[in-house]
Amino acid sequence: MDNQQSVQGNKLYVGGIPYRSTEDDMKKAFGEAGNVVSASIISDRMTGRSRGFGFVEMATEAEAQAAIDRWDGKEMDGRTLSVSFARPQGDRPPRREGGFGGGDRGGYSGNGGYGRGGY
Repeated sequence: MDNQQSVQGNKLYVGGIPYRSTEDDMKKAFGEAGNVVSASIISDRMTGRSRGFGFVEMATEAEAQAAIDRWDGKEMDGRTLSVSFARPQGDRPPRREGGFGGGDRGGYSGNGGYGRGGY
């Protein structure tokens, strides 16, 4: 359990990654702050294209903090990066159900457009 906690202390969430960047680009950039253990860019399941965020794991917590200091709020290829310590999966807010729609925001009210005006 302690090992998992220490890994989270070294793992960074990176938002605003330029869409054309590769994991090797991320390793090189974050290598300026210390030893990079791994870098992953999250891609869309349907298209395979980058979603513009990912994770970088540094060798130590001190190097992870140095990477935050170096890159958070800084520009990379025209996009501003947002870098912070990654939260464990259990600490994130629950995802909304379903990937489409968004609840009752649709335009169909169920009465076919009639029912207003009382004529």
